[in-house]
Amino acid sequence: MLRFTLQRLLSAIPTLLVLISLAFLLIRIAPGGPFDAERQLPPEIEQRLRAAYHLDEPLPQQLGRYLWNLLQGDFGPSFQYRDYTVTELIGASFPVSLRLGALAMALALLLGVAAGTLAALRQNRLADHALMTAAMTGISIPNFVLAPLLVLVFAVWLRWLPAGGLGDGSLRYLVLPVIALALPQVAYIARLTRGSMIEVLRSPFVRTARAQGLPMRTIILRHALRPALLPVLSYLGPALAAIVTGSVVVEQIFGVPGLGRFFVQGALNRDYTLVMGVVVFYGTLIVVMNFLVDVAYGWLDPRLKR
Repeated sequence: MLRFTLQRLLSAIPTLLVLISLAFLLIRIAPGGPFDAERQLPPEIEQRLRAAYHLDEPLPQQLGRYLWNLLQGDFGPSFQYRDYTVTELIGASFPVSLRLGALAMALALLLGVAAGTLAALRQNRLADHALMTAAMTGISIPNFVLAPLLVLVFAVWLRWLPAGGLGDGSLRYLVLPVIALALPQVAYIARLTRGSMIEVLRSPFVRTARAQGLPMRTIILRHALRPALLPVLSYLGPALAAIVTGSVVVEQIFGVPGLGRFFVQGALNRDYTLVMGVVVFYGTLIVVMNFLVDVAYGWLDPRLKR
């Protein structure tokens, strides 16, 4: 298991290097530039700005400089937010996205695993069809439709919850964004859990446990749940990274100052360093999450430790 862990850690280095290089080249060859909104400046002033940010250098030299600064933990200055570095912007926005994402994933796991397990136990019955229909509905409805509906119902009509923003940071401001983030994940997790649980319940060790007279609750919790969660665990790697870094649509609709909003603004404004910083941060997070998933696999299935 230790050798496998070290191999996964070492394989992350070339993966991140390829990701950084491709993202760097793609954003540089995209039409437009960070100073397009300032064309009224004299050409010599614009040339000095480009030189100050090393944008007048050849692309390979810019990439090498960026990688060297990245090794020192420096994401560079933001082109649009002149008084902040990219590190400061990520450090200020990521805790907000982390809080929303962690709450949303916890809610998605709780509801998704419970719904999938119940559907598997009631296979091809009314409860199974109802739960899977609801899951398909949750997958089909995009966030840009679901989030405004939640605001319309719970904030405008019922006036139970605030429509957006973080306010004083209390939980009532987080309820609607968390639900909007969690519901699609609930649907995916429920379907994965149902399919895996049906397969596990047909396994010989489950039939043996039933023959010994163990109650179904004990069989599910002690024997069937851990192997049934393996497909869910595979899905959680990229899903957790995506949901923690924040949904662009959800953060825009609810006015949440998270990481997703900075990524969108950086892309629209051609803020090269900000976009690259978010891409590198997001890619690193995905690699770390997948690594933790591999470690968790060994705990759920001891056979993989070999």
